[in-house]
Amino acid sequence: MKKLILPLFLLSGMAFGQTKLRPAIDKKAAEIESKVIEWRRDIHQNPELGNHEFRTAKKIADHLRSLGIEVTENVAVTGVVGYLKGGKPGPTVALRADMDALPVTERGDLPFKSTVTTTYNGQETGVMHACGHDSHVAILMGVAEILASMKDQLAGTVKFIFQPAEEAVNEPGVTTWGAKQMVEEGVMEDVDAIFGLHISAQTEVGKIGYRPGPAQAAVDNLEIIVHGTQAHGASPWSGVDPIVTASQIVTGLQTILSRSVNVTQNPAVVTIGAIHGGIRQNIIPEKVEMIGTIRTFGDEQQALIHRRITEIATNIAESAGATAEVNIQKLYPSTVNDLELTAKMVATLEAAAGKENVRVNPPVTGAEDFSFYQREKPGLFIGLGGMKKGGDPTKTPSHHTPDFYLDESGFILGLRVMSYFVVDYMGMK
Repeated sequence: MKKLILPLFLLSGMAFGQTKLRPAIDKKAAEIESKVIEWRRDIHQNPELGNHEFRTAKKIADHLRSLGIEVTENVAVTGVVGYLKGGKPGPTVALRADMDALPVTERGDLPFKSTVTTTYNGQETGVMHACGHDSHVAILMGVAEILASMKDQLAGTVKFIFQPAEEAVNEPGVTTWGAKQMVEEGVMEDVDAIFGLHISAQTEVGKIGYRPGPAQAAVDNLEIIVHGTQAHGASPWSGVDPIVTASQIVTGLQTILSRSVNVTQNPAVVTIGAIHGGIRQNIIPEKVEMIGTIRTFGDEQQALIHRRITEIATNIAESAGATAEVNIQKLYPSTVNDLELTAKMVATLEAAAGKENVRVNPPVTGAEDFSFYQREKPGLFIGLGGMKKGGDPTKTPSHHTPDFYLDESGFILGLRVMSYFVVDYMGMK
């Protein structure tokens, strides 16, 4: 009996040895909160699109080096990776923040409003941190400062991943995603577990949301080209009308969700976002092009929907005497929180935010390239509140919009929970 008790006692002591660092984390987080807000405002005022985060990357690298953290730059183009080796042996825990902004013109009147402009897809546009990546970077810079201050007490290594191009890069001849490229360059090879957060403008500050298993959707681009036979609009019988055929395909695609997908398990989305065909009112064109998006949860559901899209489009086209060319480009896989890791870390979330402020989120049909890391090692991705207390989420400007706004008082919880993740996970190993 004594032989059984002794290892459990030692394990408990190790866990407590790391968890007891929480008060020191809380104290340090309060001390640097204003600094984190200042960093965020500076990054917000100087936003950079994917793979062009040169100023942001330099700011991060300089800060990490000032803390004595080993730094590798130019990972996946502009990414920065920091290594903080604790004073004791243990696992390697990775923390990730994305750095890129969006081609959105800011409409608010903040004193640190972005006035940066660029040319994107041939159009002049503003550049704005309209998704909160500026806050992610500032929070992780703060976490690095907190954990560096207790380096000797850490039982393991912390890997800080500052990632470019979460929103993807859309340039002529270039289609890439930061997390995918970082994985391809080996950033996850020595990692035992990875944690990340995304701030939410529709979640009240002080609150955290998470979901075990599939949490965010896989996203794929869809293109369907319908080929018909051009004819005069006054004599449609002399040709094959790809516009009518395309309309039937759009309607047919909606039966995938209502008749082919088991909606009791996971939601799914098939959306046609644009249809282009024809140039004149009395000419039936030769072809119609459609583009859209597919959102799924899980590889099996994704494969089913891809197959049904192809079957429906090609068969409807054939029945009309036309042909349909279906092209599907896989972008991000589904963001799937490791079940065992998530179960272990619920207590950490509750310790950071209070049990009453932690909730299980419904599935989100938005996508996140954090999923690429989770395909390599166990990962947990959570939502952090960024809406003012008492705010109405239905009236709060959403992400990717010109009026996007964050309440900065929520950042301190991000500092605490990300730091807790590290010390608690190290205590479990």
